[in-house]
Amino acid sequence: MRPISIMDTTLRDAHQSLWATRMELGDMLPILPKMDSVGYWSLEVWGGATFDAALRFLDENPWDRLRIIKQHCPKTPLQMLLRGQNLVGYRHYSDEIVERFVKASHRNGIDIFRVFDALNDIRNVEPAARAIKESGAHFEGAISYTVSPVHTLDSYLTYAQQLKDLGADTICIKDMAGMLTPFRTEKMVRALKEEIGLPLHVHCHYIGGMAPMNYLKAAEAGADIIDTAVVALAFGNSQPAVEMIVAALKESEYDSGLDLDTLFQIAEYWEKVRQDKQLKRGVTSLLHMEVFSHQVPGGMMSNLISQLELQHASARLPDVLTEIPKVRAEVGYPPLVTPMSQIVGTQAVINVLTGKRWSVVPQEMKDYLRGMYGKAPGPMDERIVERVLGDTPPLAPDVRPGSLVTSTYDEMAAEIGDLARTEEDVLMYALFPNEAREFLQRHQSGAEGAVFMHSRDIDSAREDDAVNLNQIRELVKLVEESDVTEIVVEEGDARIVVRRGGASDEPVVAATNAPSSGSGEAMPASPESPQVTDAPGAVGENPSTWKPVVAPMVGTFYSAPNPGAPPYVSVGDTVAEGQTLCILEAMKLMNEITAEEPGVIREVAVMNASPVEYGTVLFYYEPEA
Repeated sequence: MRPISIMDTTLRDAHQSLWATRMELGDMLPILPKMDSVGYWSLEVWGGATFDAALRFLDENPWDRLRIIKQHCPKTPLQMLLRGQNLVGYRHYSDEIVERFVKASHRNGIDIFRVFDALNDIRNVEPAARAIKESGAHFEGAISYTVSPVHTLDSYLTYAQQLKDLGADTICIKDMAGMLTPFRTEKMVRALKEEIGLPLHVHCHYIGGMAPMNYLKAAEAGADIIDTAVVALAFGNSQPAVEMIVAALKESEYDSGLDLDTLFQIAEYWEKVRQDKQLKRGVTSLLHMEVFSHQVPGGMMSNLISQLELQHASARLPDVLTEIPKVRAEVGYPPLVTPMSQIVGTQAVINVLTGKRWSVVPQEMKDYLRGMYGKAPGPMDERIVERVLGDTPPLAPDVRPGSLVTSTYDEMAAEIGDLARTEEDVLMYALFPNEAREFLQRHQSGAEGAVFMHSRDIDSAREDDAVNLNQIRELVKLVEESDVTEIVVEEGDARIVVRRGGASDEPVVAATNAPSSGSGEAMPASPESPQVTDAPGAVGENPSTWKPVVAPMVGTFYSAPNPGAPPYVSVGDTVAEGQTLCILEAMKLMNEITAEEPGVIREVAVMNASPVEYGTVLFYYEPEA
């Protein structure tokens, strides 16, 4: 018998792929003990986009989420997805931050780290691998699988050997775009088992429908572990349904041994959550089938659709999917996995929306072209590189990109100051400074205007109150039995906060209206007003010689490269063609808006850190005579 082991992705990859990572801790709590009883090889619960989504959109502390899940799942190993030197972000962090983050993640509940690099550049995996081995956790090295002229079986075997040399305990074939086919899977699994010899984990997204066949051929070829999700969050951009795979392997030598009745009970719970929240079910359409052409992974597809909806340009999706392979080929065929999926996808979106290919280039794309993310798998289009980088030299091939990031933990701690109470708070700030600062400020003063209720008073409240009292009791119990200091759950317009407080350190409950900032909308962070000159022509009455600079997309306007820095331009400044005027943060990337011709800035039309719509006037300038 060679029974297959199964990892469940419901609490991480599945809702990232289908629900834009909007699953809340309150959705998970009631079903966690049942999921813990199944007998999964592991539960993937953290990493990927779940860290920043918790901060940006859910008003949840990602560290608290991890600790609470661990308390509810004491039997099953917890797994996370780590983006190598990028951790759970979209850029490289210093080796010290990588080491501290890995060890803090293990300390807070992560048992298995799946580590990948978007470019399969082993240099970007080394610091995380070292920290995982030092912490005594399980290191799973992942191969980012893709199809291109430069990606071959030999190249994957070479990379797998490098992962083994770093101490990998298991190897994962990470088919994030659903590009594997059954016979490619069989060939690759057999080669990895024969030549590398480590336990092999196969991760497929359903997308074009190949994944179940891939899993069967993988099992026959000797794979040890496969990834599935509960049926309510399966198919489409997600993984195959666990119920289907378990049933398919029954009475075979690969029988997982998992109990279908238990799995169906869990499925019923998640189906109710899906229906109550009116969330999408995974489906495969012609658009998904076309993955074999455009190679867009499930999570990336969800993000593209969300980006275009935000830009009021949903109808342009076919154009973007046509543009993505062009951009990918021009920049050396990087696998479309985070952060390269965001970088390539966003460049394609900008190219389509502006109608001018490579006229607006995010800083992240510039850094990639320089080699700051690692070595590109194939040759780049020299004309594009020259156009984007100009005289800026690329990184020397013998320089490890991560070594150039020198931010220290102590510097991050000094920047965030007293807002950070723990090492985890400092690391949260190091990874996502703006989001973490806003979150910590909000929760430092969160008690203001709240109505507190001691846990001993909960039983006297009416059961039909708007706030779910059973949920409050559960949250109070968690605070009483753990070292978690605060838990926040939002229910419609209600926001429930349970935190330690009072002389006896007894849990207290706060019920308030949900903060509007929890929606993820950017909020103005600066009281400064737009700069307006005394020259004739207030807004709407500008001289005919003035020209506008408009936002090419929906985003957040930043007048300076970072907080406290002087603005790129001010009223009266003379600017040259191509000079940076501002940053427009859109689709998680920082996009420099540059001058199209020489001129003089006559008006800055929006406030710093303000959200702007497509076509919003950012500046007025007067061209040189």
